[in-house]
Amino acid sequence: MYVITGASGNTGKLIAKTLLEAGKEVKVISRNPDHVADLVALGATAVIGNLHDATFLTEAFRGAKAVYTLVPPAWDVANWRQYQTQVGFAIASAIQAASVPYVVNLSSQGAHLPEGAGPVSGLFYMEQMLDAIPNLNVKHLRAGFFMQNFLNYKGMMQHLNLFGTSLKPDLKLPIVHVRDIAAVAAEELLSLDFKGSSVRFVAGAADRSMSEVTAVLGKAIGKTDLPYVQFSPEDELQGALQNGLAPAIAEGYRDLYHALNYGDYQAGYVRNAASTTPTTLEWFAEKEF
Repeated sequence: MYVITGASGNTGKLIAKTLLEAGKEVKVISRNPDHVADLVALGATAVIGNLHDATFLTEAFRGAKAVYTLVPPAWDVANWRQYQTQVGFAIASAIQAASVPYVVNLSSQGAHLPEGAGPVSGLFYMEQMLDAIPNLNVKHLRAGFFMQNFLNYKGMMQHLNLFGTSLKPDLKLPIVHVRDIAAVAAEELLSLDFKGSSVRFVAGAADRSMSEVTAVLGKAIGKTDLPYVQFSPEDELQGALQNGLAPAIAEGYRDLYHALNYGDYQAGYVRNAASTTPTTLEWFAEKEF
């Protein structure tokens, strides 16, 4: 039996569907039964509860062959790191208490950094908590920059006729679609051929700069001359706050983008056959953006 946390999210839902199509017994965790009703219709068992609740999670995980774990985003928290730690501790405690043998954990490129990378540094501690569990085999999926993040900037492109962040225009980053992350996670869950703690980067089809991203997305919305503008971190922070983003979230992204620009965020990352996935930025731009 497999247990999927975040089963109503971008990756969890796709993973659950893949496992069900493979004839596996799947339990899906959600706070709202309506959000996983489609998975239940396909044969999944739903358990409804909160990822902060270690007692609930222990019972949900009991008897599982493997669990897919993640810390879901929360856009209204006052302290992002505290939220990540609380959820991570509850999940790790339940994994140990239920004697789960295998975990595939959604992490991020840059999760080797304990400080300075905003929300990604919180995932460092999630990895550490899972790695400390005796006899657990865990595969950390260190995903690149989500293509879906660019949807948040569509209004800027359409109404301000520019695309801007504090990222350097020529900084090359692995850009990945969430469906590719889900496919890799499902592959790892179905094979369960890893031992101890290990890392797999999930990097999309290519590393792309923000200038390249701007050209591809601009073309998709009929703005072939769309410019990319590098904002100062402070201007980007103030813009995010003015648009209603919670201070903890806005400050976290400011720190993350600074780490991408100037730190060793990409240390250890190598593009190879194992990290490269099929979905291109051009496909995303044409089909979804």
